[in-house]
Amino acid sequence: MNVKDLLNRATENVSVSRAFGSAYEKDGILVIPVALVAGGGGGRDGSTVPATASHDDDTETSDDRQGEMGSGGGFGGVVVPVGAYVVKDEQVRWVPAVNVTVIVIAVLCAIRLLTKSRVKVQRLKHG
Repeated sequence: MNVKDLLNRATENVSVSRAFGSAYEKDGILVIPVALVAGGGGGRDGSTVPATASHDDDTETSDDRQGEMGSGGGFGGVVVPVGAYVVKDEQVRWVPAVNVTVIVIAVLCAIRLLTKSRVKVQRLKHG
């Protein structure tokens, strides 16, 4: 797979449809999903020719090494559902997506930070 194909596949994989699906209409109500989409990647396609080495007894010469050819790449991304716009009778309403997992993790992190700061304060008072 070359770099162009990799980037095309990455673009397909990081989209709002990965979080919600396509916008749809039912019974006169239009639902437009909204998501936070972020991604990044990189790649290389080509060859590397090694630099010429000196001809000392302890070093290899450029004739002893071979050029390197190849390609590579990588991509990472995240799609987080945010909510949806609901359009009914020419009125638009925002309906936020509630992600219980994110809320629980945030609460647990806050409790941990508060506990650590309390322990640190108690150590400073007593020690």
